[in-house]
Amino acid sequence: MTSAIEARLDADKLIEQACELAGSDDFGDDDGWRGNLDRLLEDFIAEADLSPLGVEIAAADVILPLRNRLQITAWRKENPEIAGERIEQPIVILGQPRTGTTILYDLLAQDPDLRVPLTWEVDTPFPVPQPDTYDTDPRIAATQAQLEMTEQLMPGFMKFHPMSARTGQECVRMFAGTFCSMIYTVQYRLPNYQRWLMHEADHAPAYRYHRKYLQHLQSGVPGQWLLKSPAHAWTLDALLAEYPDAILVQTHRDPLVVISSISALAAHLQKLASDGASVTRAAGQCAEETVLGLERTMKWIDDGVVGQDRIIDVQFADFMSDPFATIGSIYERMGRELTPAAEKLMREHLSANPGDGGGSRYTWADTGLDAAELRERVRPYQERFNVPTETLR
Repeated sequence: MTSAIEARLDADKLIEQACELAGSDDFGDDDGWRGNLDRLLEDFIAEADLSPLGVEIAAADVILPLRNRLQITAWRKENPEIAGERIEQPIVILGQPRTGTTILYDLLAQDPDLRVPLTWEVDTPFPVPQPDTYDTDPRIAATQAQLEMTEQLMPGFMKFHPMSARTGQECVRMFAGTFCSMIYTVQYRLPNYQRWLMHEADHAPAYRYHRKYLQHLQSGVPGQWLLKSPAHAWTLDALLAEYPDAILVQTHRDPLVVISSISALAAHLQKLASDGASVTRAAGQCAEETVLGLERTMKWIDDGVVGQDRIIDVQFADFMSDPFATIGSIYERMGRELTPAAEKLMREHLSANPGDGGGSRYTWADTGLDAAELRERVRPYQERFNVPTETLR
């Protein structure tokens, strides 16, 4: 079985397939993507415990980012002026997973003055999206069909992580083209790759590629970017090196609730590719990522990488109890006007997508982790940001 997996996940063969799809073999700058890819594939084979279906999903999760990279590179060469596209004051939501980042992102995305990278255009960025067909492009229906197929294969996925072809996508999806992305550690069990990603990887090339992705998309449909990914909390130094004028919004919630919820989500995602996926197996990895992210957030502030006054802090409990008071405060801190038209669209979206509060999809007992030990590790974060402790389910 291992030899068959190795044959299917052979880097040269996957690269060849991507080149055939893109009609090009120019991957652009040598930013270390090939070494990152080799590392990822090695761990796919050795650690991810992939099912036969999982092997094919993993192959697709390599080929498609490669194809996108090839197409973006080719288009930039044909249109060199794209390299001059400016990315000014992107608004970046960087709270931990399961802290309200998704609903906050989706609500702010209703503001017509903000530009979000939609799932369909991130997954299939070529040809460049155009204003006249931005709501009717056939890639929208194709992407939606793929998401619905995922829901059929993995019932309940959309409740865990609501998304559609027309909703904003996370930055980690763009980072995938450098194979230096947390998207892989959520979707697969990859402990060695995770350790490399958290402690050894150079994330600067991923952010340079991210800029190219945004330049590519906005060359067709411009606007001020609204971005989101919990991963930015781990790599805030690289983010600010690439986007020094970024506006930062950080959501806060009891970290143990975050760990419990993200462990359940990761296990659910990993079941698509591995028959051995479980919440307990995912929890250790999720806990280490969460705690490190919190510690780094504080370190970035203490080391002067970012001033505390530059971060707009949002408490999950406050946002849930009065979302529009919170949004009004965010806009005030950003120096922006929340127009009546934008607020109306946000209220309509919230009414149509109220969420279900998580229901009974996760419990702390499922994680198998020591709550008391973890509570001590996250206490400095909770005290610094006044994050209340919640009752664990």
